Amino acid sequence: MLRAFGRWLLWLMLAGIALQVFFLARIALMAVFDPHSTAFQRSEAWRVAVNSARGDGEWRWRQQWVDGDQISPHLWRAVVASEDAGFFEHRGVEWEAIEKAWQKNERRQVQADRRAAQNPNRPAREPKVVGGSTITQQLAKNLLLSGERTLLRKGQELVLSLMLELLLSKQRILEIYLNSVEWGEGVFGAEAAAQRYFNKPASRLTAYEAARLAVMLPSPKFFETRPGSAYLARRAGTIVARMGDVALP
Repeated sequence: MLRAFGRWLLWLMLAGIALQVFFLARIALMAVFDPHSTAFQRSEAWRVAVNSARGDGEWRWRQQWVDGDQISPHLWRAVVASEDAGFFEHRGVEWEAIEKAWQKNERRQVQADRRAAQNPNRPAREPKVVGGSTITQQLAKNLLLSGERTLLRKGQELVLSLMLELLLSKQRILEIYLNSVEWGEGVFGAEAAAQRYFNKPASRLTAYEAARLAVMLPSPKFFETRPGSAYLARRAGTIVARMGDVALP
């Protein structure tokens, strides 16, 4: 029995190593070839297609890859200022931010459990989870992983982030991120977002327009339906002020 368990464990380890080699090869190719789509985009395309077939909405999809020099430098700076101010300094993972996010999530879970105990007859709401992710981690998750929230998936995300930083330049990581990140229902990448919200190419975005797009990123579908949001305008102004501190390589 122990021998059978040992063989099973060995095969499991070999499968895990093979998966990491596969991921490593995929990322190495991205240094030369632009990724056609991400795992998240494919899952969203399937969801939108199914909803459209059911009559729950119409098919809408905007995605167009453009080279980094066709994206306004304002957007490069705005996204870094809004999402990951230390992007050009860290090596893909900010451990201190992850620790703080973990502690915050634990406090929120304790509060949620306390509310549930005090009001047992009321439906319990899942506490909002804070990620503490860098741009590199977000890209790793969107490129190659599912959207499930488990410790195993988070661990794989960290490994992929280190691979991305090892094999790709900071400029390349940010270029792929700007071309693949979601900016609304069926809207992916800077070019699609610029056309969707401002009717212009990404290369012509102003500083304020870039800041508004950057602020949308944590909740793009939410802000897509609230273009007049006071928070969006106020936060965009804050990001514009911070953009001057972002020095592009």
